[in-house]
Amino acid sequence: MKTLTNFSAAHNLFVGALAITLLLSSMVVQAQDRWSLEFRPGVNLPTQKLGDADLKTGYGFEGSLAYRFLPHLSVYGGWSWNRFGADQSFAGANTDFEETGYTYGLQFIHPISTSNLSLLLRAGGLANHIELENSDGDIIADSGHGFGWQVEAGVSIPISEKWRAQPGLRYRALSRDVRLNGSTFGTDLNYISLGIGIVKVF
Repeated sequence: MKTLTNFSAAHNLFVGALAITLLLSSMVVQAQDRWSLEFRPGVNLPTQKLGDADLKTGYGFEGSLAYRFLPHLSVYGGWSWNRFGADQSFAGANTDFEETGYTYGLQFIHPISTSNLSLLLRAGGLANHIELENSDGDIIADSGHGFGWQVEAGVSIPISEKWRAQPGLRYRALSRDVRLNGSTFGTDLNYISLGIGIVKVF
């Protein structure tokens, strides 16, 4: 009788474990191709002065993770780094301005007619700061993190079943106050970014 009871308990345990395994497997299958990881280098074209500084063409990169919760709509979040140089500015000669921080928002990807291309649209926010570096590479000021925004339009091009290339045009805007040598300077970092994202879908 005891053996029968032990067998029944083991059977119930096995059935329960099998049911949980099948449920988890089903969830994994349903979640496939909902996640994507992107690395996006880009060239940045300032649209106005930062304080009194005429910024040179900049460059940078962004890494982001997206989750598709509707057929064509995803939420994304990531981290980015961008650098701009200036020959002269309120911070002195040969100053570099680095914008770093976090990005987040919504991403819309929809097929274009019957082609393999898809329309890519993004809109979201920034939680970034601006660091100032002198010609020796030393940080001489930091604006602290604050909120900005960005919008982007581009195309998504399939390379293989799990890889995509996503060239796009992005506009970013961030306004921060920088305190340097006892004075406060208002800075507006606005620029257009031309980049191409390399995306892995999983």
